[in-house]
Amino acid sequence: MSLSRQYSFWGNLSPLGGLTGAGLLIMSSARLSWAITVAICLFWVYGLTALTFSSLSSVLGKKFFPVIGKSTFYACLAAFFGCIYLFLFWLICPLAALECFFLLMLVPVFCAGSGIVQQIVSDNEKADIFDHVSDAVSRAVSLAVLMIAFSIVREPLSYCSLSFPGTYQGIVTIMYFKENAFFPIGVFSSSAGAMLLLGYIICLYQYGRKKKNSGEDR
Repeated sequence: MSLSRQYSFWGNLSPLGGLTGAGLLIMSSARLSWAITVAICLFWVYGLTALTFSSLSSVLGKKFFPVIGKSTFYACLAAFFGCIYLFLFWLICPLAALECFFLLMLVPVFCAGSGIVQQIVSDNEKADIFDHVSDAVSRAVSLAVLMIAFSIVREPLSYCSLSFPGTYQGIVTIMYFKENAFFPIGVFSSSAGAMLLLGYIICLYQYGRKKKNSGEDR
């Protein structure tokens, strides 16, 4: 099975299939504003890193890209674009950037360990730059969509509110629920509660995945 197939939504290495990016998913989904900020960073880092690396690799060739140093160079590119995104976001919204500083610094780490560089190296002669970038962005999309959807469920259950990234004032609350409402449960604000909720979602995912695989076998 190819790497792109394994990293698809139903693949073994997808965010729900193999729990790749589960740590970032749990930490960033505490607030919808955090999830949106990290999701945009995922698109930025994954897309630009794959575009730059595949472009330089195709232009310069093997002479300037030794096999041993490719993964390290890819990690450096991811860190570079992650720092640029953090700097630009800090100029727009400094308080929100401080709140998401640790989460944004984790995005290049997940990008470097996502297996994109291995696929680019193995398919360098078979696929073009657009295929590499689209595959990297698709992996960012799967994690970003799960992160935002999970935060929409988790934040009202934890803080009785929904928030967006604001201006220089930081988080902006766009929706607030009464604290004595039935559904808000503060236990989901912690990482342990988020793992319980994520475990329930993963069980539903695995059930749907088995149904899909059994349907394809027939």
